[in-house]
Amino acid sequence: MAEAPYDEAYTDNGEPRPHYAELLSTLGDPAERAAEVKSRLRDRGISFGGAPDGIFALDPVPRLVTAAEWSELQAGVVQRLRTLDAFVADVYGEQRALDAGVVPRAAVEGSPHYEPVMRGAPTSRWIAFTGLDVVRCPDARFRVIEDQVRMPSGLAYAVVAREILGGVLSVDPPGPDLKPVYGELAQALRDAAPPGVDEPRVVLLCEGPSAAAWWEHELLSRELCAPVVTIGDLEHRDGRLIAWIDGQARGVDVVYQRTDEDRFTGTPLELLLEPCRAGRVSVVNAPGAGVADDKLVNAHFDDLVRFFLDEEPLLPSIPSRPAAELDDPSGWVIKPRGEMGGDDVVLWDHADEDTRRRTLAAVRKSPDSFIAQEQVTLSVAPTVCDGRLAPRHVDLRPYALLSAAGVRLLRGGISRVALVEGSMVVNSGQGGGAKDTWVLD
Repeated sequence: MAEAPYDEAYTDNGEPRPHYAELLSTLGDPAERAAEVKSRLRDRGISFGGAPDGIFALDPVPRLVTAAEWSELQAGVVQRLRTLDAFVADVYGEQRALDAGVVPRAAVEGSPHYEPVMRGAPTSRWIAFTGLDVVRCPDARFRVIEDQVRMPSGLAYAVVAREILGGVLSVDPPGPDLKPVYGELAQALRDAAPPGVDEPRVVLLCEGPSAAAWWEHELLSRELCAPVVTIGDLEHRDGRLIAWIDGQARGVDVVYQRTDEDRFTGTPLELLLEPCRAGRVSVVNAPGAGVADDKLVNAHFDDLVRFFLDEEPLLPSIPSRPAAELDDPSGWVIKPRGEMGGDDVVLWDHADEDTRRRTLAAVRKSPDSFIAQEQVTLSVAPTVCDGRLAPRHVDLRPYALLSAAGVRLLRGGISRVALVEGSMVVNSGQGGGAKDTWVLD
């Protein structure tokens, strides 16, 4: 039997936790708050293509994190990202961790996101912007389910969530607004430019208006002064990457990659590999950085911390292993090792017999393509469902920028929430919603 979830807002006897008491007592009618939030989102055109009604699914009840909890999280995230950045640089450099057996060489070279052509590339920064999927387990400790290195999304939605709730709730959000993060992201993109490029031209690469997160792409384009381009707008010319912008050919120095494609070799993104390998263009995050969030590599994270930093892990991963090694899948979650967005994730104990048969057949057919991760019960937070408050499972997506100065976390971020009772699938593309996340002083 699964453990009871940790309740973010209420104690075991049903009383509000002290840091939630004011928010819950002043919330008013949950249905009215939800309707007001939805109205403001609609009026501002804040859309998301994966939502049933096309509107960003923002819950009116923020998730609250105490200063002590945030301090613990921050230390763990910083350590984790320093480790992942060092690991990616090592994979495409000396490969010390592979030679030492900290991570099996086959696990890296078999990753769908390993780009051998990038070995030795003069990359200024392998990872510049990232997110993590952090959960709180029944013992109240934070752990990481997945790292999001390839193309962490949702930053603009985190900023607008703070703006919307600040005008709806009686309790003011703590601290300043989050909009300065756009300037910090713009600086991180410029810092990632190839050596010797002092005034880089940055473009945001996506599918265009058909993208589910087109609202976010448009806003980031404006805030970052980075024109939106599609892969069809790019070409090679005279040794440079060229983008057609407003009918004119412009040289490109930095590509902020936000397409749904997260592989390079064998996809349209292969166009970016040669100029990246030659050091003429930088991509954020760099081609091949996806080995850092490969779910099989993730199983070795704790050892990577010890190897690169000579420290004990502060924010460990949920244990995982190759799915083909399981004798009994009970209590495990089966996942494709290289996919994002919750696609084809199977919670074995909740799956029907047909799903189980199909999953086992897929694992037998391609044993290196699936991992198994221990199933954990995600914490719950009060969420407006059908006009009333009800507990729903949540995770946390903290965002971080990496530069020569270190790791900078956005204070709070987004908590993703499963809107279906009992479900632990929080991904927005799978019907989940979002909560603003407040870090209290």
